Amino acid sequence: MGAAGSSALARFVLLAHPRPGWLGVAALGLTAVALGAVAWRRAWPTRSRRLLQQVGTVAQLWIYPVKSCKGVPVSEAECTAMGLRSGNLRDRFWLVVNEEGNMVTARQEPRMVLISLTCDGDTLTLSAAYTKDLLLPIKTPTTNAVHKCRVHGLEIEGRDCGEPAAQWITSFLKSQPYRLVHFEPHMRPRHPHQIADLFRPKDQIAYSDTSPFLILSEASLADLNSRLEKKVKATNFRPNIVISGCDVYAEVTLCPFASFLGFDFFFKIYSAPNECRLLCGGYKY
Repeated sequence: MGAAGSSALARFVLLAHPRPGWLGVAALGLTAVALGAVAWRRAWPTRSRRLLQQVGTVAQLWIYPVKSCKGVPVSEAECTAMGLRSGNLRDRFWLVVNEEGNMVTARQEPRMVLISLTCDGDTLTLSAAYTKDLLLPIKTPTTNAVHKCRVHGLEIEGRDCGEPAAQWITSFLKSQPYRLVHFEPHMRPRHPHQIADLFRPKDQIAYSDTSPFLILSEASLADLNSRLEKKVKATNFRPNIVISGCDVYAEVTLCPFASFLGFDFFFKIYSAPNECRLLCGGYKY
């Protein structure tokens, strides 16, 4: 398992008074990460000596191809600057929009979290109870229209996935007319620094809220469940990477440098506690 990309160091950027919460992360460099991979933190006591300290192990990897729909568990994935990639699956590269081009998520349509996804070769399949499966080509025909869309107020493009997809989504949600669009690599991404100044101008995302990764630790989830009557699972928070074997809220308190497998691939951590306003819903994942 190898790594390539920038070896420049990335610093954790936390709020002045960080509090336990689920984290959004921007990534530098490129590498592969798999279940059982060791998460390290880098301590730099002197300029000439580098230390690696194990802080946990990768326990789960999740990709959410369609924003607000069910995630797909994977055993290994490539960490790119715009999120996890596993084969033809990209994280949050598909989006449901209304007729005005505004994003539609589980905030407006909670039943979206009941839509399951699978990928077989070049075909993405959307499934839901009492509904015929929708089969979509991973590569949307270039003859399909490109729409101007808005995600949290920022404009971004998306290629229309066609009338069958629009009818399927609209029929299942039983609401207003919706369409499904796909982000393509050549399209101009969104820049999260326009949403929060903790991000750098060069950070890029597609349809994610503000960052390309979400990290959660099993210890943090256990601590939360110890204070809840109705227990929740990691999938309620829709993380991309779940870490085991670390302290409670280690996602927040990791030292200034972190990497996986000791490779020159670094995460820059941002606190994003607003995530749980949506994700503690009552639907079963």
